[in-house]
Parts: sequence; structure tokens; C-alpha cells
Amino acid sequence: MTDSETQIPHSKRSRESTRARLLDAAAEVFAEVGLGEASVERICERAGFTRGAFYSNFASKDEMFLELATVVARERVHAVRARIDEISAAGDFNPQDTDVRVIIRALDVVGDDRLSTLLMSEISIRAMRDAEFAAAYLAQVGEVVEEIVQLIDDIVEAENLELRVPSHDAARIIVGVWSDVSARSAMSGLDPDEMAALRTRELGQIVDLVLVRRPQSSA
Repeated sequence: MTDSETQIPHSKRSRESTRARLLDAAAEVFAEVGLGEASVERICERAGFTRGAFYSNFASKDEMFLELATVVARERVHAVRARIDEISAAGDFNPQDTDVRVIIRALDVVGDDRLSTLLMSEISIRAMRDAEFAAAYLAQVGEVVEEIVQLIDDIVEAENLELRVPSHDAARIIVGVWSDVSARSAMSGLDPDEMAALRTRELGQIVDLVLVRRPQSSA
């Protein structure tokens, strides 16, 4: 293996690390001061890089902002999938169990911190003001919703449940309530435990409305 070949993986890792640090810094700055006040200089200062490092990774602040929207959405889905795996491994999908709120346990890992809530609010505001950004953002939201639909369908089947509405509608309702609770919690200054308790209570009410247990067949 030549020296140049050994340098390629290291160079790629270094670039990925730089990009990730810039995105992490941008998420903090966007959440703290909003998109309008979040300058490239401020993001670079937070990340510890120069403007040159920024522009070697992103064409513009808008491009970075859209990528952040994608990253946040994908991280949410990955967190839910990991929780589903935990529940499955623990054998908690019990058709005889009367607690239908396993779906809440699967979704309550999704971005429950104040920073994520503020960032998503900034993303939503930008999407409402910019048609091009909105189209890209809505496409990402659609992808995430479809993945959550599959998760809901899996839970419904495993828990011997039925949906009173189509699973796509159920996903949007549940995600919408989750987003509303997160926003109100951030406004109220609730800590993560208080936010989780409020989300569990309100999502529980929604789950009770959209889910019903299938009647057990007589042997």
C-alpha cells in the first residue's frame, strides 16, 4: 500500500470530523440566536475553525441549515429504531398485555432536549418563509413520517392492536402532538423529566384515541 493510499482514509476521516463539528456548532448557534443572527463567522468560532474550513464543506449557510434538518430528522428515526430493538429484545411486545402505551415508549426517545426543539422551530419557520427550502424540508419530513408509519404498523401487529385511523394519519397525529408538547415544554422551561412526563400523559391520551385492542378469538 502506498503512502498516498494510506492517507486517503485519514483525510476522509478528518474531513468528516470537521464537517460534524461544524454541524454541531451550527445547531447550537441556530438554536441560540436563530438563523438570521447565526453568521458563518459565529459558527466557525464556536467550532474552532476558519471560514475556509466552512466553505470547503458547505457552499452556504442555507446549505448547512438544510443538512442540519436532515441530520436531526434521521437521528430521530434512528433513536426510535434503537428503542424498538430494546423493547423487542426485552420481550415486551406481549399480545396479552393491556398496556397499549408501548408506542409511547418507542417514541419518547425522540429529541427531548430543548436545543433540538429550538432548532426544529427555526427549521419550521424558515420552511414557512422559503418555498424552495420548504419543498426540500417537506420531502424529508415525508421520509421520516413513512418510517414512523412502519414502526407504528410493527407495534400494532406485535401488540395485537387495531388503528381507528390509517397508520399514516396516526403517525402524523402522534408526531404532531409530540412536537406541540416539546414546544410548550421549551417555552415553559420544563426540565427533561418534566417534559417526558407531560409528553407521556398527552401522547397516552392520543394513543388511547387511535388504538384499540383486537378482540381475542375464542379457542
